[in-house]
Amino acid sequence: MRIIQDQTEALGTFAADLIAERVADRPDAVIGLATGSSPLPIYAELAKRVAAGALDLSAARFFALDEYVGLAGDHPMSYRAFLDEHVIAACGLDPAQLRVLDGKATDLHAECIDYERAIRDAGGVDLQILGIGHNGHIAFNEPTTSFASRTRVVALTQQTVDANARFFDDDVEDVPLLALSQGIGTILEARRLVLIATGLGKAPAIHSSIEGELTSSVPGSALQLHPKVTFLVDSAAGSMLERGEFYRRERDLIPGYGH
Repeated sequence: MRIIQDQTEALGTFAADLIAERVADRPDAVIGLATGSSPLPIYAELAKRVAAGALDLSAARFFALDEYVGLAGDHPMSYRAFLDEHVIAACGLDPAQLRVLDGKATDLHAECIDYERAIRDAGGVDLQILGIGHNGHIAFNEPTTSFASRTRVVALTQQTVDANARFFDDDVEDVPLLALSQGIGTILEARRLVLIATGLGKAPAIHSSIEGELTSSVPGSALQLHPKVTFLVDSAAGSMLERGEFYRRERDLIPGYGH
């Protein structure tokens, strides 16, 4: 499903609706969380609904997609800190509801194995929020990653390091070169995938992921294999889609489209 909206806020509302529907069916639903700027409208909408008493996430469980190697959870640029701020604190939740890979673990490989086990023990991810990198990476699965990959230690491409420097005061030397990341195979096991992308810079990756060939050179294209994935993109991110007008028509014609 491809849903194009002119307003970024509408994308956040749509994704929050999907999460609310899942939590209504299963209060202890397992929600996978992405970091970065793209999912912020989703998290802001969730916080607004919780504050208004329209949504109860107190029993939900959350797993992060990835984490930098070498950053402690209290480091301001860690993904633990990001999700603590934008999801846990914003929604008034217990920090114990969120599981994040430990980038300071003594044994990184064992940490990855334990993380996979924790997801399985939780019953699997019900709904996974995703972003996408300029080179098509999902989580920190860089181009040529196997579609069968599992949670593991990964090296970041220079393109990703350069892109993420904006979060480190534009100092590329401060960006970690390694991360822990759920694999593409892990991600594809979630029962529902929701990818959100905004801005013109994401347009090539969105075009390749939705309309391009299935190839490990574009990790996002692996989502074509999932039976229930929704791409939420604004007009800029969807500007290279050759069938963009058809996707809008689908959205408007099919009752309950995307739900």
